[in-house]
Amino acid sequence: MAEENEELKHIVRIMNTDLNGHQPVQMALTGITGMGRRNARLLAQKAEIEPTETLGKLSDEAISRLREIVESAQEHLPVWMKNRRKDLLTGEDRHVMGTDLVMALREEMDIIRKTRSYRGIRHERGLRVRGQKTRSTGRRGATVGVSRKKK
Repeated sequence: MAEENEELKHIVRIMNTDLNGHQPVQMALTGITGMGRRNARLLAQKAEIEPTETLGKLSDEAISRLREIVESAQEHLPVWMKNRRKDLLTGEDRHVMGTDLVMALREEMDIIRKTRSYRGIRHERGLRVRGQKTRSTGRRGATVGVSRKKK
């Protein structure tokens, strides 16, 4: 039992992200920004690793295989699983993860603000963007509660 704990890697680094070595592979991979459970399970299977196996107990060779598959997730995921379908700038289907995802979202937000689209204006004003009602919900700041008309 003591030998197993010694070889357990507490932190595994994949795509500039520290992943918890105590979790199963499929759950630990969700620590990467832009990686969901389904994507993590599929990529673990592509790397020929059991998704329920503990990440810290994997051999160095298996971790390097997993790292290569995750970094090239673009080729391994079907089109319907990718998170940047018909990308605003390039028009192609991509899957972006990690810091690239944060940058892509920030660039897209800047574009919709500069073009003065409806969504961009709503984002600037801090209002709901996707057609939700705003009369009674989404209140924050000074407006708390319902104000009555004075008689």
